[in-house]
Amino acid sequence: MSEIYDNKSVSDFEKEPENLDPENEKLPDATPDNEDNLSEDTDPFAELQIKYNDLNDSFLRLNADFDNYRKRTVKEKADIIKSGGERVLINIIPLIDDFERALQTIRSASDNPALIEGVELIYSKFVSFLNQNGVKEIEARGQVFDPERFEAVTTIPVEDPEQKGTVVDCLQKGYELNDKILRFPKVIVGE
Repeated sequence: MSEIYDNKSVSDFEKEPENLDPENEKLPDATPDNEDNLSEDTDPFAELQIKYNDLNDSFLRLNADFDNYRKRTVKEKADIIKSGGERVLINIIPLIDDFERALQTIRSASDNPALIEGVELIYSKFVSFLNQNGVKEIEARGQVFDPERFEAVTTIPVEDPEQKGTVVDCLQKGYELNDKILRFPKVIVGE
């Protein structure tokens, strides 16, 4: 070891720091260039922290926007359900007026054909209103009995073999809305 250190021991180096030749050995000094090198070492972390903060902020904003959107659509859906029948009810009000006029006329009139004509007019107006809103009467009489579309009340014996398994009579009309059955027709089936 002594050959390497020119006959100086380790303790000699500790005692004589001024004997170091600044031209042969350069110690790192705190110059502005070295400060840039040090800041480059910490810059990737700082940059990553900034990116993380930006992404986290945008995530939080996006999450809040989505939560607001979800709340708004739930509220709008509740409003639609609450007032969904409003349009139908508004269109029914004129029919109530017609029934009231018909009742007043029935009480004071002696002309039965005119009363029948007035009630038939109201009935046709109401059926027209239902058709405009997609409600249709289910044709039952003469149809082959289908338990998915009809409710059989009873069966009766029939003489004609073609009427076996078909709807002979309809006790109560059925209605459907856009191919969804609102009320099943109550029918009598031939056997």
